[in-house]
Amino acid sequence: MFDYIIVGAGFAGSVIANKIATKLDKKVLLVEKRDHIGGNCYDYMNEHGILVHEYGPHLFHTDNKDVVDFLSQFTQWKMYQHKVLANIDGIEVPLPFNLNTIDALFPPSLAKKYEEILLKNFEYNTKVPILELQKSKDPLLLELSNYIYQKVFLNYTLKQWGISPEKIDPNVTARVPIFIGRDNRYFNDTYQMLPQEGYSSVFKNMLKHQNIKLMLNTDFKEILSFEKTEKSITLFNSDFNGKVIFTGRIDDLFDYQYGELPYRSLDFKFETLHQKKYQNATTINYPNNYDFTRITEFKHLNTADSKYTTIVKEYPKTYNKDSDVPYYPVFTEDNQKKFQRYTLLVEEFANLFTIGRLAEYKYYDMDDVIATALVFFEKELA
Repeated sequence: MFDYIIVGAGFAGSVIANKIATKLDKKVLLVEKRDHIGGNCYDYMNEHGILVHEYGPHLFHTDNKDVVDFLSQFTQWKMYQHKVLANIDGIEVPLPFNLNTIDALFPPSLAKKYEEILLKNFEYNTKVPILELQKSKDPLLLELSNYIYQKVFLNYTLKQWGISPEKIDPNVTARVPIFIGRDNRYFNDTYQMLPQEGYSSVFKNMLKHQNIKLMLNTDFKEILSFEKTEKSITLFNSDFNGKVIFTGRIDDLFDYQYGELPYRSLDFKFETLHQKKYQNATTINYPNNYDFTRITEFKHLNTADSKYTTIVKEYPKTYNKDSDVPYYPVFTEDNQKKFQRYTLLVEEFANLFTIGRLAEYKYYDMDDVIATALVFFEKELA
């Protein structure tokens, strides 16, 4: 009945399903545990005409034209430049922390000194990770870096990850660097936009093909089993000799044989308010106040002519596999070693492939997931 089985209808699984169906003209069974396609990018129109992102704000940005060209088959675009503010001591300032942020927080004479020392040590319009700035031996630069670390990074990281910045992979803290310039945009990529009709519409169009069969509300273990001794796969209790592309949790694939891979999760608290506008930017971060990390107002993303507005507050939490969505892999050396043991199990199956954020235990931006899926198709399947 099927040539390929794909587990997970997020970007990784959906992109590959589309390519198999359209380029190889093969039949695909796409299995999804949730009751909707789109993974964490799923969005919907609420009763007040506001497009809401169910799993927090998703902003498309990339320098990869191949990714843009691929997605443009399934959507029209609206231009959007994402800007974020941070509430520092009651003042809303641009984030990432930049020269404009310095001007907003410090007296003019001190701000000028900080800007001069930054430009003396770093090139204009460059990005500097906070932990690199912390290594400075210049007293004035160290004074500024300590301020930024305390006011912007430390408490936010403690809330988000449950550990201090020094204890997590440097690539994580480098995602929000200090920007030595005056560009207030959160991203600096060439392409920054949003799907005109939302992300769910993109997935619907991507999967609209006669060769794709979709099964929602289905755990892969209900229909698939992996015989570890014979290294064989069964589908609906019959031998399956096609290929399986798995995009879910790699530790779940092997029944947590080596233990769970830890994640951080989020509680989203949505509120619909009887007012036109709630805040001055799409997202405002709260590094040092409250239990939540940020508030997003969706009307900034997709303008709606409504007397109401919908916001969401994000509360980070430890992941529980029985009740939570896994959002962020916890990057430590021990966790990476455990992940590598699981990848060795995958390699024992000739027709099993793993790809995507959960399967690769890696934090991907949307464009990176799509680019990886396109390359995977060309190298492994085409």
